[in-house]
Amino acid sequence: MKHSVLISWIGHTDLRAMAEVSPPELQNAISKICGPGQGRSDGPGPIKATLINRSFDKVYLLSNYPDQIGRGFSKWINVNAEVLPTELDNPTDYKAVYKVTEAALKLVTSRNENTNLFILLSPGTPAMAAVFVLLGKTKYPAYFLQSYKHKVFDADIPFDITVDVIPELLHSADSSLDQLSRLSPRDIPGFESIIGESKSIRLAVGRAQRAALRDVTVLLTGESGTGKELFARAIHAASRRKEKPFITVNCAALPRDLLESELFGHVKGSFTGAISDYDGAFTHADGGVLFLDEIGECSPEIQAKLLRAMQPIKGQHTCIREIQPIGSRKAVAVDVRIISATNRDLFGLVEKGAFRSDLYYRMAVIAINLPALREKKADIEMIAHKLLAQINEDFAKNEPGYSNKYLCDSAKKFVKTYDWPGNVRELYNVLIQAAVMTHSEGMAGEDLEQCIGGARRSRAGMDTMYAALGDGFSLDEVVAELQKHYIKRALEEAHGVKAKAARLLGIENYQTLDARMKKLQIS
Repeated sequence: MKHSVLISWIGHTDLRAMAEVSPPELQNAISKICGPGQGRSDGPGPIKATLINRSFDKVYLLSNYPDQIGRGFSKWINVNAEVLPTELDNPTDYKAVYKVTEAALKLVTSRNENTNLFILLSPGTPAMAAVFVLLGKTKYPAYFLQSYKHKVFDADIPFDITVDVIPELLHSADSSLDQLSRLSPRDIPGFESIIGESKSIRLAVGRAQRAALRDVTVLLTGESGTGKELFARAIHAASRRKEKPFITVNCAALPRDLLESELFGHVKGSFTGAISDYDGAFTHADGGVLFLDEIGECSPEIQAKLLRAMQPIKGQHTCIREIQPIGSRKAVAVDVRIISATNRDLFGLVEKGAFRSDLYYRMAVIAINLPALREKKADIEMIAHKLLAQINEDFAKNEPGYSNKYLCDSAKKFVKTYDWPGNVRELYNVLIQAAVMTHSEGMAGEDLEQCIGGARRSRAGMDTMYAALGDGFSLDEVVAELQKHYIKRALEEAHGVKAKAARLLGIENYQTLDARMKKLQIS
């Protein structure tokens, strides 16, 4: 009979649970790690919850905390556990996490040859969970577990790296991936609306194109304003479902009761106000795609219902789902592909118990992270021109005699050096404000800067100091921006007197300053 062995990282949620029953000295040590004022853990934590629900012959715990913490935790869980200390400065560094995890699994499997290995994925960082999945699916075959609300579940990770993934990658070797990064979005059917030529956007489009060919679920991640819905529509347009419906539901825009009805529908009389039967988004999307935006905002109740709807039906296509409208006793079968999006850290929410891990793995069969605007500097000017062209077209339709606006050189430099924390959405907002407020046809950098919110405007001069290197970076442009920044400051402090401004800047005479101002196009 095989023995069962569990291995897991010790996470912050586990430590907070232990802290509630620990002596003050240990509580203080945990507070330094997890931060003060974390509140109650609301349960025993993932590891102890797993050990309460299941028994194992041996437990190994990976710890990157001080020995005092590891020893205290091993004693607290009260099972046959061995703590494996690790040296890990950055728990999000995939290379470092892989190194220590691989060493631990090698040690554990060498000690326990005739065993069933179980890996608990819930504690730790996303890097730790991802490395566990990679190694548990390849070199160290294992069963995966997840804990949620004091219970433990088998984590069904629906792929085999050695069978499903590696052969497909090796089929066309590295040339296919290299080809994906070389293709411009405008050359890929369905993705023509994606603007950009940088490698980061080409790789994102390449992954999305590959995902579009299969009816798998896709999770789009990235900051607000990075174009997640645009990518979702492009995936739909490039898929075999392109002639079928594309239905969007913003999960953050509706309260829980209304969201449930919006998703699954309801029957007449099922609740106050249900004056007739209503087909929800799943039904409307039958045959096509359901795009769930802001999926990270769903309540636990909605998460449970989504998980049930996404449960595979034995013998059926992966997109065949059974849903149950509110108030109905009958399940309805629909054929729906799901694409979801979030700007939140879902792994972090899983760690905190705010998002179901089993639902995450259902949603993220293919995960695509969209780069922020500051991460694709080479694309910003191209995107700005495209957005401004659309703004000009819209204004011209409603304003007879409207003169198209264009970006002056200083505006082009500004859009490439500013950080754009609001991404494309902020860029569009600034351009449309400048188009309204600027009297001349040419819009200068100052015109754009004036359209940025006050707090951010004060940072605009600092952005040149922290511009991202590579991908369109130009030292000459950054130096020019710094010179402009300080010359403008000096002129302001000198009340426009060039001789005084020159002295403030350490320039020998105002003629030299005047020549530099002309070169930098400072009026």
